Amino acid sequence: MPVRRERADAARNRLRVLAAAEALFAEQGVADTTMDEVAARAGVGKGTVYRRFGDQAGLAAELLSERGRELQERIMSGPPPLGPGAEPQERLAAFAAAYLEFQATHLDLVLLSESGSAGSRLRKGSYAFWRQHCAWLLSQAGAVDPALRAEALLASLSAEQVQDWVGRDGADVSALAAGLARLAATLATA
Repeated sequence: MPVRRERADAARNRLRVLAAAEALFAEQGVADTTMDEVAARAGVGKGTVYRRFGDQAGLAAELLSERGRELQERIMSGPPPLGPGAEPQERLAAFAAAYLEFQATHLDLVLLSESGSAGSRLRKGSYAFWRQHCAWLLSQAGAVDPALRAEALLASLSAEQVQDWVGRDGADVSALAAGLARLAATLATA
């Protein structure tokens, strides 16, 4: 099938909506921003926003998409230990720390993107990438049941879990990152 290109006006509107959402989320928080406010700030009809993104969770997922691609690029071609060139255990530990930082930095957006419907965290394209990457590193390290261990590691890094640690427990993200890096290294060797 031929690749269908986005119309120029649709692409402009998408970028305007994303910029408006990002600004409003920063100004007043994710929870206090409505889709109508995003549409008004972007200068588009609210139907345009709803057709393109569906709801706030879809809008949050689109905003996170670019940031997730940046992390994916660092994993695929960045310097070690996150990128190629380090041992699988080191790369997995670096991934756990980097992914925790990603989750903590964008926590409100990640929580919103994962709460659209039951299982939405597991259906995201980025989640499939994280899962495949972790399973591949675990396999390269010789771990038993690499797919299961990858899922276990990613479950410990879910936005809801990170919110609990940081919000309720007041945990320091850098201390958490060190602990999760140790957990990842253990999963790769056990």
